[in-house]
Amino acid sequence: MSDNQGALPENILHFARALRDAGLPVGPGGVLDAVAAIEATGFGEKQDFRAALHAVFVKKHEHTLLFDQVFDIYWKRKGFLEKLIAMMSPQARPDAKPKKADAGATRVADALFKNSARQDEKPKPSLDLDARLTMSAAEILQNRDFAQMSADEIARARALIARLAMPNDRRATRRYAPSRSGARVDPRRSFRGSLRGVIDLEFRARVHRPPPVVALCDISGSMAEYTRLFLHFLHALGENRRVSTFLFGTRLTNVTRAMRRRDPDDALAHCSAEVKDWSGGTRISASLHAFNHDWSRRVLGQGAIVLLFTDGLERDGIEGLAGEMQRLHMSCRRLIWLNPLLRFDGFSAKAQGFRAMLPHVDEFRPIHSLASMAELARALSDAAAAADPRAWLKAAGY
Repeated sequence: MSDNQGALPENILHFARALRDAGLPVGPGGVLDAVAAIEATGFGEKQDFRAALHAVFVKKHEHTLLFDQVFDIYWKRKGFLEKLIAMMSPQARPDAKPKKADAGATRVADALFKNSARQDEKPKPSLDLDARLTMSAAEILQNRDFAQMSADEIARARALIARLAMPNDRRATRRYAPSRSGARVDPRRSFRGSLRGVIDLEFRARVHRPPPVVALCDISGSMAEYTRLFLHFLHALGENRRVSTFLFGTRLTNVTRAMRRRDPDDALAHCSAEVKDWSGGTRISASLHAFNHDWSRRVLGQGAIVLLFTDGLERDGIEGLAGEMQRLHMSCRRLIWLNPLLRFDGFSAKAQGFRAMLPHVDEFRPIHSLASMAELARALSDAAAAADPRAWLKAAGY
């Protein structure tokens, strides 16, 4: 037992390094605090040990998901806790069907095992490479699900989003500006020039600008991984138009001012600091009610387009959800529902939330990869009518 106790600080150190590689801000001071916490409290069960490390290393709600996955993979692989508290880790059945990786599991595995292969061992063939020999790395990244990306792939995806071709949908407004080739005479400027002895007519033309975009983004536990990268898309979109961004989980938070920072990583860091319910529950109806009551008249002018980014899985019931969706739809020029669940081939709109929301949207689109973001940018540029979202209800038998 003494040997295991002596190995405990070293194992906590390697565990902290894995957390840092997976994206958590862990420093040397945190490692010392974790060792001191374990020595001071002791532990008799695995959950006690997990809770002690979680209290030290996790500083933000959105880091809990990565911490849990690193903890499960690292300590199961090492077998350290099992030796200390005589708990055997479950073994997978040899005939079990392969399970799709959880959100964030790929970059967790990269952080844990990227330097663990021995020099004399031949690397095992990658299933992704074997299955996609005819596809380039860029093509694979374009269609990779955000939740299954490694840390390196997420960094590359952020760079690609910043270079993504944004929509070109400038439209004529009711405002006029001075123009040499305008079709309408500007009386005020013409009369002012005549006072200086100049008898030339001045003209004006309509101002063309892209319509504003209002994004309502779900940050619940099932949506957090997708929302984080979608915020990078909104940051790039805000370079040539007015974009108002709202995040909602159990409450509605306006992060528009934070998203206006020049650096996207700095903008997301300030968003995380302002949001208190990241990776929590979902209250879609209550959040839409708060937006309709407090913000719709302020931000939905000038023919605004609303991007509703959520999986539609309401946790508090659907009472009032249809009414709030109808009010939102009537307040904007175009309402687009972006749902990561559409990435599944067998998706069916059978949940009650879908039946309440779909009749009040103009478009229903998937949003789970770089390719789907590019499709969204093209859809914002193209004014052609999209497929009727109500067709999903008909396909589900409603």
